[in-house]
Amino acid sequence: MTIRRMTLADVDQVHAIELATFPVPWSRQSLVDEMERNVCARYLVAVDDAGSILAYAGAWIIFDEAHVTNVAVAQTHRGQGIGKQIMLALMQYAANLGADYLTLEVRRSNTVAQALYKKLGFMELAVRKRYYEDNGEDALLLVCDHMPPVEADFSEA
Repeated sequence: MTIRRMTLADVDQVHAIELATFPVPWSRQSLVDEMERNVCARYLVAVDDAGSILAYAGAWIIFDEAHVTNVAVAQTHRGQGIGKQIMLALMQYAANLGADYLTLEVRRSNTVAQALYKKLGFMELAVRKRYYEDNGEDALLLVCDHMPPVEADFSEA
């Protein structure tokens, strides 16, 4: 498996994972807009040797803050540590771009994701009441200020 920056050519596979994962998925066009119009957005994909996307993760990086927008692993590849690997890569990428901390929202009922985030050093900061449109579920606002050191040889086009 390789983790790399997402491209427009990846959007269809990423959107398929999005549709299969979230009750209110982002549209294909929203993903395209993230790639083409949002200068703060950075997305990574985990790809197998055959070129299939196994997972993706994204964040908006604004000055010293990174806000995780989406993280999803294809259903057939869950429980294999891919979510952890792509989150670690996203954390490194954000740190390389100057982020001192990350924030994210996670459903109160998503205990699997919460356990992963806590293993990665995220702490609960607040509760966003009735955050999710589909069922009014609360979101936990998590923050991680334990970022990896910046890679000395990092560069981005």
